[in-house]
Amino acid sequence: MIIDARDDLEVVGEASDGDQAVRVAAQCRPDVVLMDVRMPGTDGIAATRQLTAAPHPPKVIVLTTFDLDEPLYAALPAGASGFLLKDVRPGELVEAIRVVARGDALLAPTVTRRLLDRFVATEPPGPVDLDRLAALTERERQVLALLARAASNAEIAARLVVTEATLKTHVG
Repeated sequence: MIIDARDDLEVVGEASDGDQAVRVAAQCRPDVVLMDVRMPGTDGIAATRQLTAAPHPPKVIVLTTFDLDEPLYAALPAGASGFLLKDVRPGELVEAIRVVARGDALLAPTVTRRLLDRFVATEPPGPVDLDRLAALTERERQVLALLARAASNAEIAARLVVTEATLKTHVG
């Protein structure tokens, strides 16, 4: 109801479990998927990983009831572009969909606060080893720059017109 009430957004599919979410997304090709963490069968993290590994992946916003770090630390490496709690206000949810559809990322404010606190508590990174960077090939530098922008493997492979296997070689 929240999404369908907006003129610029449309629900193109619904699923009740992770496997069905992957199948529906393959058929409907949505721009953004709202993915629950806990679902019967294949959970939302595994489904997110499958979706973001697809050739033309949708952006995924992971939703959870529990304000815990574990789902966040699983969702982001799986390729999620957003992470929200289910108590998000309707207007914020709509804006989150728009933000992620534009290619940006979004985290629930409480999650952002914890990440910032954790980041500040860690030691700053050491100086960049310019000799090691200079040893990278041009392609490896391109891959590194895209990784630094939090692009997924599928996004980088598509942008550089290489297979994911080739990309993983460059990342390694």
